[in-house]
Amino acid sequence: MGFVVALIQGDGIGPEVVSKSKTILARLNEKFSLPIEYIEVEAGDTTKNKFGDALPKDSLRVIEKADMILKGPVGETAADVVVKLRLMYDLYANLRPAKSLPGLENKFGDVDILVVRENTEDLYKGLEHVISDGVTVGIKVITRAASTRIAQVALNQALRRKKKVVCVHKSNVMRITDGLFAESCRNVLKGKVEYSEMYVDAAAANLVRNPQAFDVIVTENTYGDILSDEAGQIAGSLGISPSANIGDRKSLFEPVHGAAFDIAGKNIANPTAFLLSVGMMLDRMQELSGDIRYNNAAKSLRDAIYSVYSEGKYLTPDVGGSSTTDEMISAIRSKIG
Repeated sequence: MGFVVALIQGDGIGPEVVSKSKTILARLNEKFSLPIEYIEVEAGDTTKNKFGDALPKDSLRVIEKADMILKGPVGETAADVVVKLRLMYDLYANLRPAKSLPGLENKFGDVDILVVRENTEDLYKGLEHVISDGVTVGIKVITRAASTRIAQVALNQALRRKKKVVCVHKSNVMRITDGLFAESCRNVLKGKVEYSEMYVDAAAANLVRNPQAFDVIVTENTYGDILSDEAGQIAGSLGISPSANIGDRKSLFEPVHGAAFDIAGKNIANPTAFLLSVGMMLDRMQELSGDIRYNNAAKSLRDAIYSVYSEGKYLTPDVGGSSTTDEMISAIRSKIG
């Protein structure tokens, strides 16, 4: 089973990270005989300046025909690109692993957390209104159907890991909306894995206090966005944090970090988060196709990245090294296969 991937370079450091990483994508295709076709499409700030639309119709036509989307970071038009695609294709499960890498020091030791974030509801639906001068309202949407299906994703992920899930909410204040989310998670997860619940403020504090106490966190859209960034930084750096946006029909893979305009064009951007997102894409391809080649390619890519971090010789400045993006990508590529 082959796959067509719409490839978006994005903004800031996106174009250099994605374009330089193409040698690794080609290497994986060659070494593991992967039937993956990459088709580049334009989206983001630069595209908006060029065409007046951050996600033009020509790009959407390619994305519609593609099986998956792989993208670099976008800038100020993130809501017009990422959020729009999530809602268009019902990419309801946002998986954000926060895993420390060998040789990369952090203040918290070995960290391995997966944030499973509901990706289509909550305040991020953007239902905001001006009621009167100086008065605005944002509508928080939580449904039983969406809450139940994200809880099922968390269950499936936990059964592959340590079988431990904490549901994060704030039902002591938002008794109806967060109460429904908590109830839905309870119905799916309780009795099947080690299950607990935690208020979001306590979860934020406990992540810093003892991140090893967490395995899978399942939570709502807004909380998940914030907690996953916190967890990524705890694990070492947002520069190493990948993510997957999974839907039944299509999926999107992207680094968690932003466009980092301040270092764009300097050849010092860290490609790790993008490449680990490629690994998550290959995992999804294996899940859909049952073809072991995708699994082997994902493992080889991760092993290559971990090896480069273990050796510590070819790391970019954000993770304590002095190498260029080109040098780090070349080192990773040389270890694949």
